[in-house]
Amino acid sequence: MAKFFNRLKTGLTKTRSNLVGGISTAMTGKTRIDESILDTIEEKLIESDLGIDTTFAVTEVLRKRLKRADNQDLNAVISIIKEDLIDRINHDFNHKTQSESATEKPRIILVTGVNGVGKTTSIGKLANMYALAGKKVIIGAADTFRAAASQQLEVWAERAKAEIVRNQPGADAASVAFDTIVAAEKRNADIAIIDTAGRLHTRDNLMEELRKIHRVIGQRIANAPHESLLVLDATTGQNGLTQAQQFHKAIGLTGIIVTKLDGTAKGGIVFSIQEKLGVPVQYIGVGEHLDDLQRFDPQDYVEALLA
Repeated sequence: MAKFFNRLKTGLTKTRSNLVGGISTAMTGKTRIDESILDTIEEKLIESDLGIDTTFAVTEVLRKRLKRADNQDLNAVISIIKEDLIDRINHDFNHKTQSESATEKPRIILVTGVNGVGKTTSIGKLANMYALAGKKVIIGAADTFRAAASQQLEVWAERAKAEIVRNQPGADAASVAFDTIVAAEKRNADIAIIDTAGRLHTRDNLMEELRKIHRVIGQRIANAPHESLLVLDATTGQNGLTQAQQFHKAIGLTGIIVTKLDGTAKGGIVFSIQEKLGVPVQYIGVGEHLDDLQRFDPQDYVEALLA
């Protein structure tokens, strides 16, 4: 975990430098926090993709606490922001994945997202994580829209030592999802992860296909899928969140996988997800290696963001 934390910290360098550096510059030569400094802090939080509501709330907490504080140096300011962000995200969400305490077998996990967000690689990493925990994993290649999609997924399944269920390109995606569940039941698998075609929220036919996959899964196993995860590219910022709202409306997301926290992203995006979607971030990814996906830990994340 220390290795992953260091990679996360490196990945958030740009955000941290802008946020902490901007606050430090605004405070230079001043012994007390005034409204101009609070305005700068507010601006830097917004630039970090923290979200409007969360930014205003954090700034207000800072304003109230500093009125009672004798020490108003940079460390004190950062400490207050850290505490508030950790409390805020811990209060709203149980950040542990549902699978940690789940008893369903097989547990069905549906994974979706727009093109190019790192969905296939995230599925491979997720399968690897479960395999390392001693779980038997089957992956369903229900992205039949792209001919290369199942081939790419097969490579990742092999790396993660997971089995795969696939069909010909152009096959009915819902039928592949159904076959995956049947295979998982017959082979006594613990986890079935079902891939879906990358799709834009504006393509009605693809969103309807996603709803169909969701319905078919529920018809085979009551209350399934047990998790519906959206893979979200952190570098897309607020645009990605607008798309995510449509996915949530379509199938009811239970969690988010945030990818590409590798230096180009604005790290406040996880708080924007909380603000706009009301859906917990469950995993974060910082690279392309098999172990570059980890469970989201709010305290570690805030420490890396504001170290």
